[in-house]
Amino acid sequence: MPMLTLSRLSDLAASAWDALLPTAQPFLRHAFLAALEDSGSVGGRSGWQPAHRLWLDDWERPLAALPAYLKRHSYGEYVFDWSWAEACQRAGIAYYPKLLCAVPFTPVGGARLLGESGAAGRLLDAVTAGLEQQGLSGLHVNFTDPAADALLEGREGWLERLGCQFHWRNRGYRDFQDFLDALASRKRKQLRKEREQVAGQGIDFDWREGHQLSEAEWDFVHACYANTYRVRGQAPYLTRAFFSLLAERMPEAIRVVLARQGGKPVAMAFSLVGGDSLYGRYWGCLAEFDRLHFETCFYQGIDYAIARGLQRFDAGAQGEHKLIRGFEPVITRSWHYLVHPGLRHAVAGFLEQERAGVLDYARQAQELLPYRQG
Repeated sequence: MPMLTLSRLSDLAASAWDALLPTAQPFLRHAFLAALEDSGSVGGRSGWQPAHRLWLDDWERPLAALPAYLKRHSYGEYVFDWSWAEACQRAGIAYYPKLLCAVPFTPVGGARLLGESGAAGRLLDAVTAGLEQQGLSGLHVNFTDPAADALLEGREGWLERLGCQFHWRNRGYRDFQDFLDALASRKRKQLRKEREQVAGQGIDFDWREGHQLSEAEWDFVHACYANTYRVRGQAPYLTRAFFSLLAERMPEAIRVVLARQGGKPVAMAFSLVGGDSLYGRYWGCLAEFDRLHFETCFYQGIDYAIARGLQRFDAGAQGEHKLIRGFEPVITRSWHYLVHPGLRHAVAGFLEQERAGVLDYARQAQELLPYRQG
């Protein structure tokens, strides 16, 4: 049988999975996805059940793959479909379980339909054909790259959804001051003042790679990460074990900046590096400091990207507060295949209206960028 479902990525050799990856995007690597599973961050009672789909050749070697999860809720996806689920509940239609092709808890764009496009297309069609029989309401593919968009566009039954994030681009800056000089005077003064406020509190910063942190420091990183959720009354998605496993399996991709006051760590930001991009992912602080979030999560990352010649800094989802700090609007895409024809029709109408709003929002955001005109 050419299609296989994997409930544990560790059952497949890392080399076989990674051979299907088209780019240096760290979140798709076997090491990252398997660390989520092996640490208990997904699976178990998390509502994220690994169900990766593989398309095999005659010798049972993978030609294409979908990193996929059976979902019994919509937490941790960052493409929000709660209203669709609520409408289904009112109509007596089962929305969960659904199948999600995505990187858990990670709103970062990248390849989703892995492998050669012909095999990926056959795998995609085979998965959608079996949804109803498996009692699944649909297949959702979040934060796609252009290759996946090309494969999904015009495919029968698929609906496209747009979103907007804010990413920073390196325009050949020599240093942070060179970046500041590209901003309008008022915004330049604001950013400089924010950095001075942090420095004035006696806070300095220490960048580390994955192999340079001790287990005690990883305890601190996780405590900061978990606190970000707990102050909102939420449970953290990632377990403590995840960070140690990732540091063991792909330390070269990890970047952690520790904020210290009087030599004592008080905050951190966790990022990954892949190709020409820095991906800011997790932040946390165990006490309140004025403007420390902006410095740790944004200005430190910009500074790091310039110094290392990285071309892009993706600091995560949401946040108009990124806009005034030089992060530009970027359109993101996701795709949705819904089995129930009535639900598909209703969602198609909603997405048509939402699309116009997203594009208008991105245009307005572009006009508010802090860069000097001309």
